Parts: sequence; C-alpha cells; structure tokens
Amino acid sequence: MTTYLPIKKILTEHQLAPSKKLGQNFLVHRQTAERIVELSGVTPDDSVLELGVGFGSLTMPLAERVKKVIGLELDAGIIAYHLEQQTLPGNVTLIHQDLLKADFAELAVQTNGPLKILANLPYSISNLLLFKLVENHEYLDRAVLMLQKEVGQRLTAPVGSKEYGVLSVLLADCASVKTIMQVGPDQFHPRPKVDSVVVKITFHPVPTRVAQLPPHDRKLLRRIVNAAFGQRRKTLRNSLSAGMINGLSKEQMAALLIQSDINPSTRAERLTIEDFVRLTNAVTNYPTG
Repeated sequence: MTTYLPIKKILTEHQLAPSKKLGQNFLVHRQTAERIVELSGVTPDDSVLELGVGFGSLTMPLAERVKKVIGLELDAGIIAYHLEQQTLPGNVTLIHQDLLKADFAELAVQTNGPLKILANLPYSISNLLLFKLVENHEYLDRAVLMLQKEVGQRLTAPVGSKEYGVLSVLLADCASVKTIMQVGPDQFHPRPKVDSVVVKITFHPVPTRVAQLPPHDRKLLRRIVNAAFGQRRKTLRNSLSAGMINGLSKEQMAALLIQSDINPSTRAERLTIEDFVRLTNAVTNYPTG
C-alpha cells in the first residue's frame, strides 16, 4: 500500500503554496523517497548535502541513514515552517540559501570530503545546476538527482542521437551517469506535466573512462563543445569557425579536425568525448603569433 506524505495538509494548515516561480513540485510518496535514498548508496558514516529540502520528503529517510545532512532551501516560508515546528531531526542542518550560489568547495570542507549530493530539483534550474556540478566536479563524490525525464535522457544519450549534446559531453569528461529510477507525475504535488527520472552521477572515484582521457584544458574543451553544439545543424568546420575558437580560421580549424582524425564535414553529435579531447589538445598545441 502506498503511503502518502501529508504535504497538502501542511501547505493548507500553514498557509503555504507551491511556488511556480521556484518550480516547486513536492514528492508525496513515502516509499519513492525511501527508495531514492536507498539507491543513492549512502552509508551511516556519510555527511550528505541535500539541495532543496522542501518539506523533508527526502530529508527524513536520508537523516535516518547518514551521520549528517546539510540541507539548502531557498523558500523562506518553508524555512520558517521547519524552524517553528521543529520538524527536522537533530542531525540535519538547515541553511537558507540559493543552491545555485552555494560554495561547493566550502561545503566539501564542512562534510570532510568530496560532496555526496541528493536533490529533487526544480526543473527550471536543473541545467544550471548540472553545469555547476561540472565546474565543481573536483569537490564532488556523487550526485543523485530527480530530473525531468527529457533532461535525464540528455545526460545518458548515446553518440549520434538527437538528445546527445553539451551536457552529455561535459559530464562524460568528469563523471559517469546512470538512470536508477523512473518516477511518474502522480508522485508529486502539484502534479507536473512530465515524467521524471532519478540519475546517479558518479565523480569519485574517477570513472575508468575519465581516467583514461589524456590531460587537457577543460575550459577550452567547454568552449569547443559549446561552439560545436551551438549550431549543431552545421558541419564542425563551420560551427567551430563561427565560434571563433582561439581566433582560428575555417581553414585552420578544418586542418586541426583532420589532424585529430575527425571529418570536418561531420556534425557535433557524432563526436565522442575522446574526439573532443583530441581536438582540444590540437587547438592547445597550435602555434600562434
């Protein structure tokens, strides 16, 4: 039998409402929340960062399994509710903060190691957070995230598919990604118009594929990937030259693509992370001046 969390009752009694601006969809199925925490792989010795505490659907089962939870929450009404009602266990530290502005390096210090992150993300900020994770990957152990199904599919998309894009490549450069759970709209309040998935993004220990990549300039890689997919219907020769990568001309870029064993007439979705890294190093080593 499915057990429903009393989210609707809490909202009514405390004169709160889901914020459209913040993209709030609260998880209301207790078993789903418990299953997500179970699949996250956390242990009793872990300190975990939860992004977006809400009414504690994930926080409560998480707190039962780990040593410490640091929970970030932006909604002042929800913060006030937790403080007034003393709803959260003693091993949960609630912080009123925008998760997109969080200092992951400092939080990693507070949790004594690479961050283990759990989150039911507002769909409107999922891409922004994913890019933040890429930029801060050295401070991360793993991230278990509830995402819109379409976004989750992009993260695990195979090369050559229409879903394969910038985040597919950039995450492949620093992590491995696996879909661990499907979640239907009926498991939230308010009910979203789309299906959801839970993905597990593993940064540490460094996945084998990532460890096998040669050293490269990650900032330059990101510029190249963004330019390549910025006009994804164009050939790489054209999209990369339009991106003005290191001031290289179309002819110079075509030569570097050939040098990197990449057909200049192909398109971005045909390139693996290994292809992009080879091209990045070719651009890095190209003589200038």
